[in-house]
Amino acid sequence: MRVDAVDRRWHTVAPERMVLGVVHNVTSATRLLDLLSVFRGDDRVGVVFTCTGSSALDPGTREFITTMGMPYLPWEEAKAAALDVAIATNRGGDLHNLLTPLIGSPHGAGYNKTLSREPGAGSREPGAFGLTAEWLVHEGRVVPAAIVLSHHEQLDRLAEGCPEAVPVAVVAGDPCADQLAAAVPFRSAYRRAFGLLPGQRLVLLSSTWAEGSLLGSPGHRQLRRALAELPADEYRVIAAVHPNAWFKEGPWNVRRLLGDLTEAGLLLPAPETETWKAALVAADAVIGDHGSLTLYAAHLGTPVLLGAFSDTKVAPGSPMARLGATTARLTDHPLPEQLAALPRPTPQQSAQQSAVTSHPGEAAALHRRLFYRSLDLPEPPYPARTLPIPLPESIGADPRLPVLPPMYVTVSPTAPDTVLIRRHPARLTDRQPTDSHLVADRHDPDPTFPGSAELLLLPADRTFDTEWADLAGPFRLGAPVIALEQPDHACLLLLPNGQRRQARWESRPAWADFTHAASALHRQLLEHPAERTRLTLTAGADMPPGVLLITPA
Repeated sequence: MRVDAVDRRWHTVAPERMVLGVVHNVTSATRLLDLLSVFRGDDRVGVVFTCTGSSALDPGTREFITTMGMPYLPWEEAKAAALDVAIATNRGGDLHNLLTPLIGSPHGAGYNKTLSREPGAGSREPGAFGLTAEWLVHEGRVVPAAIVLSHHEQLDRLAEGCPEAVPVAVVAGDPCADQLAAAVPFRSAYRRAFGLLPGQRLVLLSSTWAEGSLLGSPGHRQLRRALAELPADEYRVIAAVHPNAWFKEGPWNVRRLLGDLTEAGLLLPAPETETWKAALVAADAVIGDHGSLTLYAAHLGTPVLLGAFSDTKVAPGSPMARLGATTARLTDHPLPEQLAALPRPTPQQSAQQSAVTSHPGEAAALHRRLFYRSLDLPEPPYPARTLPIPLPESIGADPRLPVLPPMYVTVSPTAPDTVLIRRHPARLTDRQPTDSHLVADRHDPDPTFPGSAELLLLPADRTFDTEWADLAGPFRLGAPVIALEQPDHACLLLLPNGQRRQARWESRPAWADFTHAASALHRQLLEHPAERTRLTLTAGADMPPGVLLITPA
């Protein structure tokens, strides 16, 4: 929406002051909206947005602005407009040409990266992007009227990188860190919104952008590995991918590249939503890299494992550099064992050790004070507040498919008449796990897995006969066992020799259905083919068990 930011006569609600939100790319835009929330409910303040057009990762920015309904002013007009305050969450573009006084703020967890204005040159000066003269000074003049820092330690680094900017620095905390901390009491609500069942664990894979990131590894190896190694019933996996990666590659391309992972259960929320914040609060563990989400996870006290980390892109002496030096890194050992071994600090320890914010819980009040002072307006009479993180509505799940995914299933005895069942997506697994059997949908259009499956599945909503020979069809030479879904998630097995066995649930946990009953029954037939028995199924240490009654059909 095009606006005239100078002539205020045409506003229905005529503001006394005008704020210019300066957008560099989608990443900076989302953080900018967080900052501007301090103006909620105040009709004395109007806001318009402009885009510098200076980002190599600009695709998607204008679409984001349009979708969000953000009133827009072209950059050339914005530079010439004398508004009251401009707020930018990035240093890119010719910000020195703005006539409006500028407040500069970080767009992540402080200032942790190195970056030069010249592509490929590396940083010409020691220090972090946003804290050096390269990004703050133009022709001997400090460009921002105020520079927002989230932590007092950044003052020392600013004094080293651009001492002339220290007088305009304001330590105002981190609004995102405050949002995350305020959301912790509602963790159960976020977990329910992600569809987590009792006992399930949520693992968040966080990737920044460019080479050296988690997503930038060949074949997105770490994302694929998480889906392949973590048992499908015990774990849910969600990926928070940096907006720069989404919009440089293109959302369609990202979804195409990760399509086999989302088909296997990976949650992939859109980057312009706040789902990543909810996921951080809900997560039991984070596998991250040198992006801000990893630092936010450590701030929350969530166990963190580094799946990638580019030391050359991290500013020496920054909190991110210290995180990289002290955090466990992913090895070739089994991933479930590595996650189980991660220490979880107490909230008190996390708060004491965190370098994300010097003013926990105060960012809204401190930012509002700075902004209204810059506007020469008295603050509203009500307290500034931290906005709650919305419950995610769309969590980025792949469209539901009618075909059941092929799975490698192990059914291991743990006690008399008790078994542990573990399932792993066959399409992502390089080789079949020892002592497992392959389960596949009888009508899977990809014949690769049904053709070699030991157990073929037929849900109740299919039309079928109940004779093994008719149902086995082209797979008869492999002599698979066929599992038919029965009412209440029960299961009827048809054997090649004409025998039939059934399993019905005496108590069924939420994680289990007829496919689990089929695998348990299949193993029971191999071990004790003629017995009627009661079998307890578990899927993990914290997962509620289920009880199956196995009888002849």
